[in-house]
Parts: sequence; structure tokens; C-alpha cells
Amino acid sequence: MTIPDIELETPRLILRPPRLDDFDAWAGFMDAGDYLRYIGGPQPRPTAWRGLMSVIGSWAALGYGFFSVYEKSSGRWVGRLGPWQPEGWPGTEVGWGIVESAGGKGYASEGAAATIDWAFDHLGWSEVIHTIDADNAPSKGVARKLGSRYLRQDRLPEPFHEKEVEVWGQTREEWRARRNGASA
Repeated sequence: MTIPDIELETPRLILRPPRLDDFDAWAGFMDAGDYLRYIGGPQPRPTAWRGLMSVIGSWAALGYGFFSVYEKSSGRWVGRLGPWQPEGWPGTEVGWGIVESAGGKGYASEGAAATIDWAFDHLGWSEVIHTIDADNAPSKGVARKLGSRYLRQDRLPEPFHEKEVEVWGQTREEWRARRNGASA
């Protein structure tokens, strides 16, 4: 299989499947110390490389995965977000991770909204979830901004199986009703 030639554009972002030339930025993000405490912690370059390759492989095998996020105004890589469902995952997730220096600008919710639309329209998903550490108030804020609500406690597959996560989400119908201005 090949990686689809997809590019999503929002008012401030360009989203596209990751490429090998994203690796230095990806590895820098994945080694950002305490900032990554809610998504498995910092990773050395070899582990980050395997992570990037798994996302590229997801695109090649499944036709979806995290998008690389580029800031339009600067052209710089500022994170990765989008649809994700590894083996054993508790549902069809749209997740996000934005570099610390670009945090607080609304990029996570802006990019996630575009990828939720894409997942519902192109992947046919009926629900989208977000797995969030109980202490991660900023990600809960992003989920709320997207119209998601707390659904349940669950666990991720290994190697993250020892800690429970909160699962937030919404159905396609709830998403579309909200996007169309109606209350779901």
C-alpha cells in the first residue's frame, strides 16, 4: 500500500501524513521532558524513530494515522494529531500533541476539529474518542472545546496498560449537530 496524498488546511495550519524529513522535529518534540508526562514521557531518538515509523506504517497499511502539523505563518512543524487506533486501543481516537512552544494557541482544537471531520467523512467512523490522563487539564479543555464529554475510565494496551485513562468522546451525529449549530 502507499500513503495517501492528503493535505488538510485550517485557517492557521497545514496537516499532512508524516514523512521521514519530519523526524528531527518529531524527535525533538518526543524528548521534551516533563511536557510529555501525559503521553508516555520523553523518548530517546531511537524510540521516537520507531514511533514515527509506526505512524507512517499506519498511513501505509490503514490509510490513516496522526498528521504532521505545520504552522502556516512560519512553516514549522508544531506537532502531530489526528486519527489513531493501534491494536487493543479502546476506540477510534483523534488525539493531539503540540510542541510546548506552540501550546496555548488553540492549534490542538483547530487541527483536531479538521481531523474529526475527516475521520467521520472519509473513514466512516461512528464515534471519536480521546484518551486523556486524569490530571491533564489542558487536554480535557481541548476535548470540551471540541464538544466531547467524559464517557468512562479505561486502559490503553501495553506498554501503557498499568494506568487508567479517562475516555472522552462523542458520536458522529453529536459532532455534526454541533458543527451545524444545533444542540446534540
